[in-house]
Amino acid sequence: MTLSIPNPGLSLPLSPGDRLKVSIPEGELFNGIYLVNIDGTLQIPYLPPIQVSGQELPQIEQVLSKTLIEKGLFNPRFLQVTIQPIEWAAVVVNVSGETFEPGRLLLNERSPEALARNTQASGDYPPGRFLTAAIREAGGVMPNADIKNIRLIRNGQETTIDLSGVLKGEEVQDIPLVAGDRIVVPDLKKIQPELVRPSQITIPGVRVFLSNLTQPASSNSGASVNKDATSFVYGSRLSHAVIAGNCAGGSTNNANRRALLVRTDRLTGSTLVIERPIEDLLRKPNDDAKNPFLMPDDGIACYDSKTTNLKGVADTLGTIFSPFSLLLNLFRK
Repeated sequence: MTLSIPNPGLSLPLSPGDRLKVSIPEGELFNGIYLVNIDGTLQIPYLPPIQVSGQELPQIEQVLSKTLIEKGLFNPRFLQVTIQPIEWAAVVVNVSGETFEPGRLLLNERSPEALARNTQASGDYPPGRFLTAAIREAGGVMPNADIKNIRLIRNGQETTIDLSGVLKGEEVQDIPLVAGDRIVVPDLKKIQPELVRPSQITIPGVRVFLSNLTQPASSNSGASVNKDATSFVYGSRLSHAVIAGNCAGGSTNNANRRALLVRTDRLTGSTLVIERPIEDLLRKPNDDAKNPFLMPDDGIACYDSKTTNLKGVADTLGTIFSPFSLLLNLFRK
C-alpha cells in the first residue's frame, strides 16, 4: 500500500510526547496545554480520547470541532478551534541498509535547558525530525547507496523518496517523520564517487589509524603522525593518508615503499586488506581500484622497501661488529 505523505508546509504529523496548546473562544473548560499520550491519543477533559499520532494539526482541529459539536457543547456557527505546537518531542525511528551506522535512532532530542526556554512559547521548529536528519544520525549514506529510491515505511504503508537533489543543490522532498517510521536505504551495487564528499546526507570527514615506523622518520611522533594527520575530509583517498603520514618521498632507498589498508565491515566483521605500491598511488590518484577512498576507521600502515630493509640489516650488523662494539664487549667481560 502506498503511503500518502502530508504537506510539510502545513505542519508536522504528530507523535507521542508532542506538546500542544488548545485554544477555543468561550471554551475555558477545554483550553490548555496538552501532551500526546504514548498511545498516540490526545486526552481533553470531558471528551473521549482523540487519536492524533501521524495526523497534522489542521486535521486534528477538524476532529476536535466535530466532537465538540456532536456532544452539543458548542454552536457550529460560532465554534473556532485553534491548536498550536508548543514543543515537538524526540521520536524513535529505524534506519537500515546502506548507511555507516544503521539502527534504532532517537531524533530531535533536546537538552533540558532548551526545553525550559520553550515552555511558554507558541510554535516550534524541529529540524531533527526530518528524513535527511535521520540519515545523518545513521552515519550518512555509503558510496553504494541508492539515494534515488529511499524507502519510507509507516504503519504498513510505503513510499519512495528521491534525495539525489541534495547533492546538486536542488529542491528535495524532505519528509517529516513520526515515531515508529522505518527508513531503508537500498544498495545500488556499485560505488558512486559523487557520494564520497561532504553533504547533508553524507559524513563530513573520516578518522583513520595511521602507522609509519621507518626511515627517515623512526616513530609516529617524529613523523608528525598526530590527530591532524589522521583526520581527512570525506572524499580523500589512500594517497592522501600516505602523504599525511610522511610515507611518500624521502631518499632513493625509500622509493619503493608499500601502503597497506585494512578495512573492517562493521556489520559482518569481515576484514579487507589492500596492499599498494606508494608510487602507483601517486601516479594514478584518480583510479578507484588502485587508490580507494578512505572510509571511517580505516587502518593504514607503511612498509619499507627491500632496499631500506637491507640497509637496516647492514647498519645493524655494522653496529654489532664494529671495532668499538667489540672493545666494549671485551671490557664487559
